[in-house]
Amino acid sequence: MDLQGATALVTGSNRGLGRVFAVELLRRGARVYATARRPELVDVPGAEVLPLDITDPTSVEAAAAAAGDVDVLVNNAAFMDGGNLVAGDLERIRLAMESSYFGTLAMIRAFAPVLARNGGGAVLNVLSGAAWQTVDGNSAYAAAKAAQWSLTNAARMELAGQGTQVTALVPGMIDTEPMREFARVHGYDLPEGALDDPANVVAAGLDGLEAGEPEVVHGFAVAAKAALAGPPAPLDVATATA
Repeated sequence: MDLQGATALVTGSNRGLGRVFAVELLRRGARVYATARRPELVDVPGAEVLPLDITDPTSVEAAAAAAGDVDVLVNNAAFMDGGNLVAGDLERIRLAMESSYFGTLAMIRAFAPVLARNGGGAVLNVLSGAAWQTVDGNSAYAAAKAAQWSLTNAARMELAGQGTQVTALVPGMIDTEPMREFARVHGYDLPEGALDDPANVVAAGLDGLEAGEPEVVHGFAVAAKAALAGPPAPLDVATATA
């Protein structure tokens, strides 16, 4: 997938990894729709800003209608802090699943016909190493990302016939505002080197997309996936390194 001259839509572009994606796609020569629930917070010079709430079907359909020239869809938006599954707040648990799983599914379903009309194109889903190694204190997020990983594999199979490439980007912990905010709220001590540079994560994801890779695993997610061969173990956020 050549990003030079492509038209990309990025969800959650108002901050964090989504904003970095939008900026880097522009740098690589793509036209970019930068989307967010609060579009007034999007600051990406050169991008076309659209309102989008991936958990609202009406909003998703409106975005698909407005961005009919898209041939690259970057599903980045997600609710990060769902808490633990057994004792946590059920509404926050549902929100984690609504954003990472059902929100991503809604975007793929809405944009699959758009991508097909435009020659197939590509989907890049931003997952997390937490899909393979549960984080204590936020196991709802881990479960949602595990479901999103399975969704990504299914979408790759189901969209192959229309020529749509589906790539999973599976990073470790990333040095973004949402990640540092989560660490502050939950009292996690993040040692030096524990967080990946968002620019490196985005570059790896887009390089993999352009190379046609089905999955790009980055940072501690490499060890998390390798650990799947043995019994599952909870991740110690305080000692995890990139």
